[in-house]
Amino acid sequence: MASELAPFVPPHCPRSGCRFHRSSDGWRWKRHGTFTRVASPHRIQRFRCGHCGHTFSTQSFSNTYWLKRPDVLEAAAHRQLACSGYRQIAREARCHHTTVMRHSGRLGRLALLYLWHNRPQGLVSEPLVGDGFESFAFSQYHPHYLNLIVGAHSHYCYAFTFTELRRKGRMTAQQKRRRAELERACGRPDPRGIENGTALALKLAAPEPQSLVFRSDEHADYPRALARLRREGYTIRHEMTPSVQARTANNPLFAANRLDLLLRHNSANHKRETIAFSKLNLGAIGRAAWLIVWQNFTKPFSERHGGGTPAMRLKLKERPIPIRELLRERLFPTRVELPEEWARYYWGEVLTRRIPNARRHRLKLAA
Repeated sequence: MASELAPFVPPHCPRSGCRFHRSSDGWRWKRHGTFTRVASPHRIQRFRCGHCGHTFSTQSFSNTYWLKRPDVLEAAAHRQLACSGYRQIAREARCHHTTVMRHSGRLGRLALLYLWHNRPQGLVSEPLVGDGFESFAFSQYHPHYLNLIVGAHSHYCYAFTFTELRRKGRMTAQQKRRRAELERACGRPDPRGIENGTALALKLAAPEPQSLVFRSDEHADYPRALARLRREGYTIRHEMTPSVQARTANNPLFAANRLDLLLRHNSANHKRETIAFSKLNLGAIGRAAWLIVWQNFTKPFSERHGGGTPAMRLKLKERPIPIRELLRERLFPTRVELPEEWARYYWGEVLTRRIPNARRHRLKLAA
């Protein structure tokens, strides 16, 4: 029991309305008793803010805050990366699959905050590789596109954005009629979505106008996206590689091709002909964000030869960050100012066309 009551120093007031929420300089607090709970640790220390008077506990700074099954969070974090579906994870954790879905959403939100809080600062020091990862949510009539920006040498994923697509490819006459019916009822995705998403992803990766080397395939939307950035003061050299070129380590686009492979290999919702496909666009975004955090900060450059993580190659971290450590500290959206696009992902503003009344993230205290 003594280890459960080890001294804990709260880093700041967890209440966003308190002036000591962002900075603890001059902050006063005092201990305010304890309470017990069913989950471990069973005894939790409480505190009271000396400024706003609100009480809080050590759990207020934990990613398992407000969770009835805190043990599921880490299990879901590992199993998602092992290509398990929600129901498979739920059977192993002995809980309902909707519990795993809520934990998965929390992991996705944590991933967005962690990526932005620990992003590289200053000018981009390596060529950037852009690529799009195509999948779908709800049904194959609603494909989407993840615009990925990856460092050519470090393999660090600097940014990503989400774009809805119109179903394309070979279709029967019946499928074309069905697509037309859905577009009349739900609307048609923006035909310039990839162009807009690529330009936005590049601005997230390099917020300030600077000189960039951008590598991509011969997709027609990429030159238009780069033209937008050039008008805003960026100097960009565009190097294109045909998509039919062998996707080996010698391919100039290998960094992005590798991330595509990891997304397809480690995510159950992106497997070919799977029944575990994402039902919501937000589900696809959250799982992708969590895999990108793991790829950037935890996974070694090579499973066989090591070589450090992408974050270590950029000198962002000195060692790989284990998943348990990624989950240790709760990040607050009121302290980590996400860019507008990622804030939309965090607060659940990216809707699924066939589910217009899906629940948004509106919890006041929990992550």
